[in-house]
Amino acid sequence: MKQQNSPDKHYLLEEAATFIRNSCAERNAEAEAEPRIRDAAIQIEAQGYYEHTWQELEQGAKAAWRNSNKCIGRLFWDRLQVIDGRGIRREEEIVDKLLEHIKKAANHGKIQPMITVFDPHKPNQDSLRIWNHQLLRYAGYETADGIIGDPDSIEFTKACIELGWQGKGSHFDLLPLVVQKGNKPPYWREIPSDIVLEVPIEHDKYSLFGNFEVKWYGVPIISDMSMEIGGIVYPCAPFNGWYMGTEIGARNLADEKRYNLLPLVAESLGLDTKRNSSLWKDEAMLELNKAVLNSFKKHGVNIVDHHTAASQFRIFEQKEQMAGRKVTGQWSWLIPPMSPSATHIFHKRYDNTLIKPNYFYQSKPF
Repeated sequence: MKQQNSPDKHYLLEEAATFIRNSCAERNAEAEAEPRIRDAAIQIEAQGYYEHTWQELEQGAKAAWRNSNKCIGRLFWDRLQVIDGRGIRREEEIVDKLLEHIKKAANHGKIQPMITVFDPHKPNQDSLRIWNHQLLRYAGYETADGIIGDPDSIEFTKACIELGWQGKGSHFDLLPLVVQKGNKPPYWREIPSDIVLEVPIEHDKYSLFGNFEVKWYGVPIISDMSMEIGGIVYPCAPFNGWYMGTEIGARNLADEKRYNLLPLVAESLGLDTKRNSSLWKDEAMLELNKAVLNSFKKHGVNIVDHHTAASQFRIFEQKEQMAGRKVTGQWSWLIPPMSPSATHIFHKRYDNTLIKPNYFYQSKPF
């Protein structure tokens, strides 16, 4: 894994100054800004980076969620629980912390929005990366009889197998956690099943899947994005909210390049799949999404439907306006993948300008 180039000191100081002034202003502590900027400048000149205080880390991580243009669930940005994992450097201890995140975030179904932040990029030091796209994700296998499991996980599954992991070969095998420090060999470990919150997906009226048992994990923990706060990049900062139902029912389980369950659901419902004009896909998707929402609620796991999520986003927009902040967003991501025109978001346009702190995609480490 290549070492990221260190940022230019002048750029880093500019980013630090902007973040510090903004964060102090939000706390009505403007008098603290300039002394803190001078302190950061001294650190940057001496070592090529500066260290965030706990208050800056917490405020920056929350602001990164608030500024996430693709996220419809930003109303709850200030409820994010920030876990400071800086200083944890041994791979075994890092994985222990990731497992702790999985367990705490699940919170027996009362999902806790959470981020665990490990060491940032530092000049001439090995950076840490998590290989997993999400801490919880199902494997995908290419077989002579077709793909078993999640097609989106095929590449990572192959990488895990090369490292020595062996799955059961089922449609819902949880992949192991894989972390890598610099160019050292990756370290991996199985995720204990007793800490993973999984929900069997069942419809309350119909048998949608025949003999095929469908389930999904309860907490979506994104783990392959970096977080940037005031010019400091944290390449290992897994974070989660809770699911919007359509993420599972209209994408993960429905997409042709994922589990592609709409034909099976349509067959179980006796729908006419020979004609697109029968709208069998729409009807199948509706019942599949009902099953997801009902199943999560039945098992006491937090989830939100897309109409409620859109209403919550409207409240977020109103609160941001009252705070004097402009709401940015990527419209194509904010609209839900099901019945988008039934939400106010569909009928608006959003400025997709990127504001920092924020989360950023990274190249794959494998």
